[in-house]
Amino acid sequence: MLFKKYCPFLLLILYCSACNKKEQRLQQVMALQQMSDLATVEYVVTKIIKASDNKTWYKIGDRKILMSCKATLTAGIDLSAIKSEQVQIEGKNITLTLPHSKMIAVNIKPEDIVEEYESIDVLRQPFSGEERNALAIQAETQVKASVAELGILQTAETNAALFVNSFLHRLGYEKITIHFDNASSTKN
Repeated sequence: MLFKKYCPFLLLILYCSACNKKEQRLQQVMALQQMSDLATVEYVVTKIIKASDNKTWYKIGDRKILMSCKATLTAGIDLSAIKSEQVQIEGKNITLTLPHSKMIAVNIKPEDIVEEYESIDVLRQPFSGEERNALAIQAETQVKASVAELGILQTAETNAALFVNSFLHRLGYEKITIHFDNASSTKN
């Protein structure tokens, strides 16, 4: 009789504690948001810049320059973009949808731009600082355009999935499924 009287209350307490535990687990996963931009890969590439100014009919003589620049490319994912709707928890199983990777930074230091060769005929002026800067900007644009063929974004996603998988595994999840929008990869 006493059990029948308090049974609804006990069930409510058990239900609330289960919901509270699920909410706690979700909050642990959502702690990933605090990391914001997670840089998972860094490439260092060298770009050769070549310029020749001999096609102008009214200038007599040639001038050529060959410069190299070292660019550091950093890519990763924005963990602050994760929403609670992108996390499904069922016991020890979790499915998480992450945003696709992005370029976080393209860094070319001025000291990493080196003149390798310059040839200027007698009747010509050397390349100005402004022209050299324009060539460096052109190199940065070309480096950014080459990101897709370098595979840096795919590597960033692979590394992010490994990091998040390890993080979730430490939280006690056994079956972890990580999606990047429509593409998925399962890690156990």
